[in-house]
Amino acid sequence: MSKRLAFLEDLVQKGKADSFARYALALEYKGAGRVDDALAAFVALREADAKYVPQYLMCGTMLLDAGRNEDARTWLEQGLAAAKQAGDSKAAGEIADALARV
Repeated sequence: MSKRLAFLEDLVQKGKADSFARYALALEYKGAGRVDDALAAFVALREADAKYVPQYLMCGTMLLDAGRNEDARTWLEQGLAAAKQAGDSKAAGEIADALARV
């Protein structure tokens, strides 16, 4: 296990993680090919901060790459709504492009 992954897991377990740290943990799992762990981390992030827009594209594309299209669609649709609500047109466009792959 990498030091970065261990550090992020420790932050989350101790309840000291902000949204970015939770997102970074999910990305570490994703990068390690640990899709189910990454998904669990993304779900925990969404429960803690549903307005954190970057999570939706990263989770959605991870699920697409894993062949889990219906789960991906759900994440991407929620992300598109969150991006629009936040006024983030760049993220909304990227998420819409990913949705076109489903």
